[in-house]
Amino acid sequence: MVDEYDDGQKVNHKDKLTPLNIKKKAVRQTAVALQEAEDLGDAPVITAAGRGKLAEKILQMAFENGIKVREDSALAEMLAKIELDSPIPSEAFMAVAEILSYVYQANGKPNPFNVSLDDKD
Repeated sequence: MVDEYDDGQKVNHKDKLTPLNIKKKAVRQTAVALQEAEDLGDAPVITAAGRGKLAEKILQMAFENGIKVREDSALAEMLAKIELDSPIPSEAFMAVAEILSYVYQANGKPNPFNVSLDDKD
């Protein structure tokens, strides 16, 4: 097979671009548990993280206790590398805030991220 401009290189099907919206399933499942910050303005804390059987146990405990779960494999992989009882890193804050917003809404609680800043002079 020759491409349109015929630069002499063969086109290999393995060289095709992969769509970004297709996610490969992880070989081993990863799960991370977060706890709300105790003080307003503090970042949530990573309370549990694991892969494989430990990830299954974390998810099982969440489901048994009625804790809402959201899937985001890339975020889970990043947070699983952080030491337990550590606040989430600033690079992950927006993604975690989005997930926590979803969880608050799913639990019927007011969303602490829905705030408007009044400009008081």
